Amino acid sequence: MEHPAFNPPADENTRIWRYMDFTKFLAMLEHGALFFPRSHLLGDPFEGSYSRANEALRESMYKAVKPDSRRQMTQAISRTSEQLRNWTMISCWHMNPAESAAMWKLYAETERSLAIQSTYKRRLRDSLDDQVYIGMVNYIDYETQWLPEGNVFYPFMHKRLSFEHEHELRAVIQDLSFGDTRLDLAKPPDDPGIWKELSLQKLAETVYVSPGSPGWFIELIRLVLERYKVAIEVRQSSLDTEPFY
Repeated sequence: MEHPAFNPPADENTRIWRYMDFTKFLAMLEHGALFFPRSHLLGDPFEGSYSRANEALRESMYKAVKPDSRRQMTQAISRTSEQLRNWTMISCWHMNPAESAAMWKLYAETERSLAIQSTYKRRLRDSLDDQVYIGMVNYIDYETQWLPEGNVFYPFMHKRLSFEHEHELRAVIQDLSFGDTRLDLAKPPDDPGIWKELSLQKLAETVYVSPGSPGWFIELIRLVLERYKVAIEVRQSSLDTEPFY
């Protein structure tokens, strides 16, 4: 589903990666699903926030609105944006044609880690329904650059320039429909996120085992996949390849 806040990669076959430890991978297999943690738990306090440029320029951007109404409107925008952090779920992926040594160090800290290698369109997009929006993160200077307003997704598709090395692709769910029950945005939900059911065999093209992993761990990954009846190729990280002198 197209959405102005979500820009897909130019190449629909773009390779994407999800780095994780073994326990998270096992949880995916057990649930037969992809986990979407709530954005306020991702570790970045700026998730879902606007830039300082927005703070400085809102008065002029909304000058057609009467001062009292403008003040109420901008306060409502700020309040809602902060509360939506609890109700926006995000699965983060790294775009790269090859493995990233930096991502291994950042998100797979032990030798008992792995990376799921997928592709944007044929695997991730086609594995999820239209409730999930997918697009590339935009990196801006939060001190000087205006972050688009007018849609609640924009703050979740922008990050600070210091995160630009992540080359992030995001799958985002923001489900505010609770039937006849009125949702209280100010009340934090009880769970840390949601599982979105999908075919892991369709999602993952290859599973890469972290650099330095012992042979028994690679074999364990293969055995676990076999037990869950998921046929995915398992490879040792290419960073373990012997150098040639």
